[in-house]
Amino acid sequence: MTVQPLRLFGDPVLRTKADPVVDFDRELRTLVADLHETMRDQGGAGLAAPQIGVGLRVFTFRADDVVGHMINPTWNAADDTEQFGPEGCLSIPGLRFDCRRFEHVVATGWDMYGEPQTVEGTALVARAIQHETDHLDGVLFLDKLDPATRREAMKAIREAPWFDAGAPPTVKTSPHPLFGRAL
Repeated sequence: MTVQPLRLFGDPVLRTKADPVVDFDRELRTLVADLHETMRDQGGAGLAAPQIGVGLRVFTFRADDVVGHMINPTWNAADDTEQFGPEGCLSIPGLRFDCRRFEHVVATGWDMYGEPQTVEGTALVARAIQHETDHLDGVLFLDKLDPATRREAMKAIREAPWFDAGAPPTVKTSPHPLFGRAL
């Protein structure tokens, strides 16, 4: 297990759709271990492989005393109930903005050994699953903010000491229901 450096907002890997995992091997297990270690080290609730520069559909999470990982995940909302609250991202350090998510989701995928798994979560677990799956699709939580909050977020990012003005930001539309529509 090794703590890996994080890719920050502006890095093109964060806007690139990750490839499905096809080999459930030792290398994948090392990636999952590195993601867990990096997530713990950074104090995050989740971490997706693209955030450490690996373009594979893998993420880890640690939220509401639930710790896990998902390979090639998909999720569905269990109902139409929404939550609206603060969300941050390890690739956008130090900033949090209110973001709309589904309150209750069911995610399916595989574990690092290739065994199918289902994770059902509410509140922070649901938020982490949605946030990290978005990362795998090249979508950032900033893309889900209402226009005024997005402007505020972009201003804060431009003023952040870690921001690289030479890497122009892009905004994408989420492929997931509810969040692809204009806010």
